[in-house]
Amino acid sequence: MVLQPSEGHYRDWSHGRLGPWCSPTGSPAPLSCETGCREGSWILVCRLLVPTQVSLLSMEEDIDTRKINNSFLRDHSYATEADIISTVEFNHTGELLATGDKGGRVVIFQREQESKNQVHRRGEYNVYSTFQSHEPEFDYLKSLEIEEKINKIRWLPQQNAAYFLLSTNDKTVKLWKVSERDKRPEGYNLKDEEGRLRDPATITTLRVPVLRPMDLMVEATPRRVFANAHTYHINSISVNSDYETYMSADDLRINLWNFEITNQSFNIVDIKPANMEELTEVITAAEFHPHHCNTFVYSSSKGTIRLCDMRASALCDRHTKFFEEPEDPSNRSFFSEIISSISDVKFSHSGRYIMTRDYLTVKVWDLNMENRPIETYQVHDYLRSKLCSLYENDCIFDKFECVWNGSDSVIMTGSYNNFFRMFDRNTKRDVTLEASRENSKPRAILKPRKVCVGGKRRKDEISVDSLDFSKKILHTAWHPSENIIAVAATNNLYIFQDKVN
Repeated sequence: MVLQPSEGHYRDWSHGRLGPWCSPTGSPAPLSCETGCREGSWILVCRLLVPTQVSLLSMEEDIDTRKINNSFLRDHSYATEADIISTVEFNHTGELLATGDKGGRVVIFQREQESKNQVHRRGEYNVYSTFQSHEPEFDYLKSLEIEEKINKIRWLPQQNAAYFLLSTNDKTVKLWKVSERDKRPEGYNLKDEEGRLRDPATITTLRVPVLRPMDLMVEATPRRVFANAHTYHINSISVNSDYETYMSADDLRINLWNFEITNQSFNIVDIKPANMEELTEVITAAEFHPHHCNTFVYSSSKGTIRLCDMRASALCDRHTKFFEEPEDPSNRSFFSEIISSISDVKFSHSGRYIMTRDYLTVKVWDLNMENRPIETYQVHDYLRSKLCSLYENDCIFDKFECVWNGSDSVIMTGSYNNFFRMFDRNTKRDVTLEASRENSKPRAILKPRKVCVGGKRRKDEISVDSLDFSKKILHTAWHPSENIIAVAATNNLYIFQDKVN
């Protein structure tokens, strides 16, 4: 698969570099609270479009796959199910941005470096590598199809010239190595120029092989395949801070893996009851602590969060801390259990806080206070009156993700109608922005959007009855050290950057 920018002029990065980011101590400098959620502070940098699988062969015939096939994009603006982006993830430096889709493909973008002739191109992301990570499979024992959809991507910190990432579908986790090659060996003794073995009897002289320059080639090779360990669908993977282990979580179990061992894993959480009829909750997300390799957290469909310490026992069936907010009886309804299910859980970069996303809210928890969250943000409370229709069209089961900015001062999460929300934890400001092809003019400033619940609607407002629930922002990512965000909307990847005056 090749992802291409939709138009050349969408890729103008002439503003918005934030300059030095780290403080003298090496820790991230705080983001400006004013730039996070104030009006007119974000601009569209580029919109990257996932071509349909039908067109891949014709597009690969282009001499330079980084160039845009404008005629194709104008005539083929539709997207198939396989083209829908299912996960987005920056690497630890923010120089690479990986996306996975429902077709099992992974596309990696690389940030362009600044040059003397093109000073303003620093920050532009272009296609770096594309590869097929997973293929559709069939479980003959259970007569079930295993989708190729990429559920999660997680980067490993770069240790050498190559990059490593984990990708997973419902059953299998793979470790990929992405490396560059710009030289090829020539002058073999036992092989001819076409690579065929030569008859040793015909070899009369010995040659010293040499390395010849060649066009840069980016190769993605699977180094490890971690399979056959999950009975249920994998919903989360998380790399440990020791960088030797990672965990994978499905609906009822969490397994701990060593990167060097593929044929066995350790089960560290198992909530499966002896009688499945007694099942009352499932695991929805899990993540390791960013600094303490023994600590991890997982959330459940009941709206609870459990913090576990692997030093306590081999099987963490007893949690160390239990986070739950008492339900307000006045808000109790038929949909209470559904909308309280947590779809995402994230540690802050500092490791002090936990952020969770349920259907209507984002909550921030202090690790030292278990009885209630310290902050609660309403994402789209105007949908509370629409829960019945959302239940009928299954939208109430959508799983929205949430992300922190680099300094943990701003929170971002998605909503419907291609809206996404930002909440400034310091100023308590919030803003609703839209990722839309209609607004994708070059360097367009994102205007805040407002939803009108009832009464007279203003000109710049949209009625809650006019929201398009088929357009939803489920997956977002924030650059680890700059005000650059990536927002996935169906097969479009929008990259926005903070405007610098």
